[in-house]
Amino acid sequence: MKRDEGASSPALPRLVARALELGRLGADWQSLRHGVDILRLCGNAESGPSVALLRYQPGAHVPAHRHLGFEVIYVLSGAQSDERGTYGAGTLVVNREGDAHSVESADGCLVLIMWERPIEFVGA
Repeated sequence: MKRDEGASSPALPRLVARALELGRLGADWQSLRHGVDILRLCGNAESGPSVALLRYQPGAHVPAHRHLGFEVIYVLSGAQSDERGTYGAGTLVVNREGDAHSVESADGCLVLIMWERPIEFVGA
């Protein structure tokens, strides 16, 4: 798992700006889990690569899950945490195939997420 602060490429600022614009608009947000909303930007979330915004309310969490493919998260605002640490705005988080963790956001956050394949929940 690689974590980089402030990683960027020429296209990333435009992508982040567009994601933030969509995140502020009354776009088609859907409930993903209690306290976590999703705005799908592209892809087929059920079977293949996808891109979305996730909006965590304060105290929201996603229970333990395993990644069936890679996942890249860019924290746009706020912070999210897992068993390995807390990741604030500007942090790039990469979860590799087979990685397992749970995610929470004590104060809420907005993240841009890109994944190769869906996750599977583990445990009770």
